[in-house]
Amino acid sequence: ARKARRRGTIVVYTAHGFHFYNGAPWLNWLLYYPIEKWLSRYTDVLITINKEDYERAKRSFKAGRIEYVPGVGVDVEKYGSVDIDRKAKRKELELAEDDFVLVSTGELNDNKNHKTIIHAVHGLNNSSVKYLICGQGPLQNGLLQLVQELGLEHQVMLLGYRTDIIEINHIADVFVFPSFREGLSVALMEAMACGLPVVCSDIRGNRDLIEDGKGGFTVEPEDVAGFSKSIKLLLEDASLGESLGYYNKSKIKSYDTKIVLEKMKNIYGNVHS
Repeated sequence: ARKARRRGTIVVYTAHGFHFYNGAPWLNWLLYYPIEKWLSRYTDVLITINKEDYERAKRSFKAGRIEYVPGVGVDVEKYGSVDIDRKAKRKELELAEDDFVLVSTGELNDNKNHKTIIHAVHGLNNSSVKYLICGQGPLQNGLLQLVQELGLEHQVMLLGYRTDIIEINHIADVFVFPSFREGLSVALMEAMACGLPVVCSDIRGNRDLIEDGKGGFTVEPEDVAGFSKSIKLLLEDASLGESLGYYNKSKIKSYDTKIVLEKMKNIYGNVHS
């Protein structure tokens, strides 16, 4: 970056979630923070995608300009206007019409923290609660073993890689998202565009999208009881879930891909100013 700038090259850097953040391991701060801070001096435009990173960059970094855009955006129309036969789709997935369906989307890794929701489902002790996990990854066998140990084979389903996420979101009742770290999650934005209420971890990025009590509930990532409690609130009050989902569908409009692209065009169009 330094050599490029000496030659007159404009350096634009988009940070899709710094590895240092409130609550991050101390090693992340020791390793990544000084590098990012030093390199920011050779950056003409630093683009952040969540508000925590934006505020930190403004306070601590020396980039020429620091900008904020709301993630990579989501196609609100595509995810919100799906006409689906809910009964048929549930039957395809071996779900009953009166099942209360939770869904998560993401790679099966430690960061996505699916095990917390599996334990939360176990704690609910309600056979009508079903948990669909969409994605694949290195923890698949470990999660399957956990499901078996807890006797949840008929409640927790690992669906693997899916091309029908939109349809699955539209037949679910709640989107659950217990990650330890996110920049600004596309999967979470997609769920909001589908009109789902959300129970998610109280972390950077998620807080931009979900304020506790508005659109859903935020819980500490490893608080199994907290996730169970929030899920139970939605299980016992269908109208609450509907109102939270409606709120999300409205809020996510400001994260539409068209808006994000326009912001990026303006940033790149003014790099010389």
